[in-house]
Amino acid sequence: MARRVSRRVIQVAITLFGLLLLTFFIGRVMPIDPVLAIVGPDADHSTYQQVYHQLGFDKPLWAQFGLYLNTLLHGDLGNALLTGKPVVDDILRVFPATLELATLAIIIGTGLGIPLGVLAAAKRNSLADYVVRIISLAGYSTPIFWVGMMGLLVFYAWLGWVGGAGRVELSLDGQVTSRSGLLLVDSLLEGNWTVFRNALNHLILPASLLGFHSMAYISRMTRSFMLAQLSQEFIITARVKGLNEWQVLWQHAFRNILVQLLTVVALAYGSLLEGAVLIETVFSWPGFGSYLTGSLLLGDMNAVMGCVLVVGVIFVMLNLLSDLLYQVFDPRTKA
Repeated sequence: MARRVSRRVIQVAITLFGLLLLTFFIGRVMPIDPVLAIVGPDADHSTYQQVYHQLGFDKPLWAQFGLYLNTLLHGDLGNALLTGKPVVDDILRVFPATLELATLAIIIGTGLGIPLGVLAAAKRNSLADYVVRIISLAGYSTPIFWVGMMGLLVFYAWLGWVGGAGRVELSLDGQVTSRSGLLLVDSLLEGNWTVFRNALNHLILPASLLGFHSMAYISRMTRSFMLAQLSQEFIITARVKGLNEWQVLWQHAFRNILVQLLTVVALAYGSLLEGAVLIETVFSWPGFGSYLTGSLLLGDMNAVMGCVLVVGVIFVMLNLLSDLLYQVFDPRTKA
């Protein structure tokens, strides 16, 4: 166990180091000048050179990367050019909004995708199978920003069923004390049902659209996994023994794909946490994706590197969690 843990820690460290190294050097060759973002286009040459020297851009790239790693090992991600605040504080401020959005989206995507995938596999080449496959194809291939704009046009502008952009109406902003950063949770803790209903009304549409996109992926993978299991001999044996179709599907075939589905759902959740940029842009959602996009366009490499590190840690932790859950659902993996 000690060797296994040590090996995994070394793998995680190498992965994160490689991710930081690649991101750092790509950021340095991008045609964006962060010095101009600080001093402005009207600054004189001496001011520009002073800031250029303060930021360490006059040093070789390997020296710049070494200085960044040194500050990182001391728990400092630097200050963001966009806000002037520590990157850690900015990430802690914006990440809960994305966490709230992605969590509801993965619940919707998993809750719909798994049953639809099982149904499509059980009714292979039937009308139900074709409908599920068409829905999955549409959800997986349709540009998410276009779906977001159409959703706002239909459900907000025309029908008025949901709230518009942002997390809450401007008149209700700031009425709930931020404890966890999750607006639904904080409003529940304070018993402010007005803010809770309004926040849920704003959250449901972007979360549903992201959930629809995840549902498409999860249902396709579930169908593929189930078809592989339904062709096995133990399924034929179960049917010969007189088990009904529900027992065959859920108690025999589905149990054998749980381990594979854990990885699929974990990766889908990780993608939502770091890849909801377009939906956050369309819905003016003040989350992690919007912050990363703004920092990247500004050339704020401190913020970009901090965000990349967070994304890497998220995927590594989700993979570790999947490995732990493997042993719960499939005890054979303990060996």
